[in-house]
Amino acid sequence: MKVVAVANQKGGVGKTTTSVNLAAALADLGQRVLLVDLDPQCNATSALGHEPIENHSVYGGLLDEGTLADAVVPTRRENLWLIPGDINLAGAEVEVARLDNHLTRLRDAFTPLRKAAPFDLVFLDCPPSLGILMTNALAAADELLVPIQCEYFALEGLSKIHGIVAQINDCGANPELRIGGILMTMYMRNNLAQQVIAEVQRHFKDHIFRTIIPRTVRLGEAPSHGKTIFEYESNGLGAAAYRGLAKEFLQRQH
Repeated sequence: MKVVAVANQKGGVGKTTTSVNLAAALADLGQRVLLVDLDPQCNATSALGHEPIENHSVYGGLLDEGTLADAVVPTRRENLWLIPGDINLAGAEVEVARLDNHLTRLRDAFTPLRKAAPFDLVFLDCPPSLGILMTNALAAADELLVPIQCEYFALEGLSKIHGIVAQINDCGANPELRIGGILMTMYMRNNLAQQVIAEVQRHFKDHIFRTIIPRTVRLGEAPSHGKTIFEYESNGLGAAAYRGLAKEFLQRQH
């Protein structure tokens, strides 16, 4: 069972869109996938057409008040399960910080699931901040997937993420964490986007995915309808891009 944190401390980069649609695409390819919504805003939960469910989030697992397995719910898509987000996660930022081993609470909560291995892949959709939930996700993950928008400040955000990974490695919370892939999102065919991609490739050549996610109206609309892009516009550019990303992601696992 591989745990992948989808994270970027900058908001609006397509992080939740990527978590939801990559998870769904991999499920379509036969992978048993669990998507974990770590954001108190519950965007990944609603994007799959679910409502937050009381006592069905990682909150209980973080505070030793329940197990992650008990929080898992099925989705309407085959091979795809969800641990929904809920508003309690906002309080977790404060409550977990007061506890012993506050950086590794989520990693410890995942231990029984790792042993049972009911899933092939777990995606952690992180909130867009450098708080306790994101650091716990990085401590629990085997690798990090970083979506970055094709815009001027992309490299600045990427260098911060790189620094955080180094800190998580060095403090002992997760010495094995590595950046598994950098995904360029919201691509528009213009000179700036080409320059940003070239610059990211120059600095992080081995990490960047060949697949690039375009900026499309349908990708933006799908979550408001509680649907993945495959349900909302299965033959569009966005769906094709995420199917391609899923195949490339699996190739990188071997």
